[in-house]
Amino acid sequence: MRDGDEFAAFTPAVLLDGAQVGRLTVRATSLRGDSHNWEGSCRQDAMVVTRVGPPEAESLLLAIADGVGSAKYSHIGSHLVTRQAALHLDREAERIHAALTAQDEGELRGIANKAIARAVNELSAGQDYATTLHVLLVPTDPRIRERVVFSVGDGGLFVLREGRWEQGNPVDDGSLLDTRTEALPHAYSTVKAHLLRTEPGEVLLLGTDGITDPLTQKDPEFAQHLANAWGGPAVPSLSDFLWQAQTRAKSYDDDRTVICVWEGAE
Repeated sequence: MRDGDEFAAFTPAVLLDGAQVGRLTVRATSLRGDSHNWEGSCRQDAMVVTRVGPPEAESLLLAIADGVGSAKYSHIGSHLVTRQAALHLDREAERIHAALTAQDEGELRGIANKAIARAVNELSAGQDYATTLHVLLVPTDPRIRERVVFSVGDGGLFVLREGRWEQGNPVDDGSLLDTRTEALPHAYSTVKAHLLRTEPGEVLLLGTDGITDPLTQKDPEFAQHLANAWGGPAVPSLSDFLWQAQTRAKSYDDDRTVICVWEGAE
């Protein structure tokens, strides 16, 4: 408390959340990394799990942010931007639902850029809030198979298909995982949007680089362990998901935030 940063003093080392919405099941956790434990600094990652939109246009909104370590108030920035993004995207829920139904990626990109710009404007001027942001929207209507990811910065989305992790977005055209120097509120050019189609039985994983880097850089043991843990017939309990998410990956000691979505069959 005497360091003068009350937000850091009250930031928990671990967040754990979960939800069941129709056929969709969510597990989510944000963990302080070993490097921050060693330094005595707070967790700079943040996450949000919520529902947006009216019943006829409802989606699960899952958001993660990774505060840039060199920014003094990045832990506050990541916390604020995930919540402000959810608020502003909720106001656009009907338009997002219509664009998803039409599979209109350009319209979704335009909606995201306006909403995130408004969210950034809510941050206090003059503070060093640099942070990444990724938002996954999953319609709760099982007839709509399209999902959309909005993103700025590193981290991103994976899909577990037939026991293998696949990147849920292309990386050779300037999208999610190819934007490692970008960060909100000022050091970014555009919010990227990517549509993807999933089927029941596939698992979506949204994560900060504490978990996506080991997967991206193909740590076979780490990737296979999580595929086995999260690709089985049963969704893990909250406590099981927490310790599974804490699986160590050699040379990766940053904060780790991961949200997984399972969809059961009818």
